[in-house]
Amino acid sequence: MTSSQSPTTHPLKHRLFLVEDHPVTREGFARLLNFEPDLVVCGQAGTAAEAMLAVPLLSPDLVIVDIALGGRSGLDLLKDLSARHPELPMLVLSTYEESLYALRTLRAGARGYIMKSASTEQIFQAVRRVLDGKTYLSDTMNEQLRSRMVKGISAAPTSDTERLSDRELEVFTLLGQGRSTAEIAAALNLSPNTIGTHRAHIQEKLGFQSLNELVCRAVQWVQGGL
Repeated sequence: MTSSQSPTTHPLKHRLFLVEDHPVTREGFARLLNFEPDLVVCGQAGTAAEAMLAVPLLSPDLVIVDIALGGRSGLDLLKDLSARHPELPMLVLSTYEESLYALRTLRAGARGYIMKSASTEQIFQAVRRVLDGKTYLSDTMNEQLRSRMVKGISAAPTSDTERLSDRELEVFTLLGQGRSTAEIAAALNLSPNTIGTHRAHIQEKLGFQSLNELVCRAVQWVQGGL
């Protein structure tokens, strides 16, 4: 866990806590946020475990979470923080496609989702909107949600991967990144047998006839969506 600033150093600024497993990305984003007159980064973490220890000590106004973390995933962290600190605002900043992950993160306790490919101005807008007690999603995602509400809650999933559980989607994503069963097990802190079970469930839910077909489609999804 990196060093943090004193809670009394910037009494008029909103205090932010960053959870990102790439140090260069995390430090660069922290510098950008600290240049804003109303924002200050009070702490950082590279793993979900570090965040769970630091957040209650630092009492940030907002936690910004990446989905892809070493060990437990950002989705797990959102659920854990939401259970222990239900009033704590959380914003997801991720490379993963918003259309597939935004609703999952909102269900896990986040109040907003924005992709790392967004402009700096959009990211700052998302941060301030969630700090104001509102929900932030892109215009495209909001339109998709409105469309689905018009069709009714029972509308069919917009993607095959929506049939997967959060853990299954994590395994599917890692398969698409070329990870082996052993590597996925290590990344998610699970046994290889458990990963094999998840893989079998994914194959059944998505209707793939072979492991090779499953991996090929996973790669396609990671590179641009199913």
